[in-house]
Amino acid sequence: MLPAFERQRLHDSVVDHLRNFIVEGVLKGGTKLKERELCETLGISRTPLREAFKVLAAEGLVEISPNRGATVSSLSAVEVQDMFELMGGLEAFSGQLACERITPVELAEIKALHYAMLACRAQEDLSGYYTINRQIHDRINQAARNNALRQTYLSINRRLQAMRFRSNLQKTKWDSAIKDHEDMLSALEARDGQRLGAILRQHMLDKREAVLQLMLVDENGTASQ
Repeated sequence: MLPAFERQRLHDSVVDHLRNFIVEGVLKGGTKLKERELCETLGISRTPLREAFKVLAAEGLVEISPNRGATVSSLSAVEVQDMFELMGGLEAFSGQLACERITPVELAEIKALHYAMLACRAQEDLSGYYTINRQIHDRINQAARNNALRQTYLSINRRLQAMRFRSNLQKTKWDSAIKDHEDMLSALEARDGQRLGAILRQHMLDKREAVLQLMLVDENGTASQ
């Protein structure tokens, strides 16, 4: 039997791998999670896999049914609209508070992440770019120093991670997001909460439109005109 520390590390690793598979579209919404295949892919037994399913179900990324087993959660167009709209409000409020409360050290860390993100963009490393992008948004939320906001933000954001990743699949959308981040950093440095809040809100609404367009492509096989 593995020591407690090793079991926890294995558990966290399996959760992280499955979460990344879902976020990056390796496992798409509605996909049935086949335990045997995933155990072989990850080199694990069914016990840690099923424990990971429960964690991801609590995050809203997986649905577990007594009859169907586990499947990747999917969002309807209406749910996407509503949740991105809500996330826009949460991001905007985070930005407003962060401008009041962020420390020089936290700002310097966000600037460093921004330049690392630009390096990933130059290399067309979408996975690396998205990981750093997510950290930047998360750091802004943390800098707001509001625990109630933090918990709501984390809960909603988990459901949207796969969608937020997909919103950058088109080069023009990716480049537009980069410009938004440059504007975010400028507003944060100026401690302009109103401006940063407006940028973050619009950033989320633009992502919503990109995701809805991709959903139409998936449904119809052609982009909407």
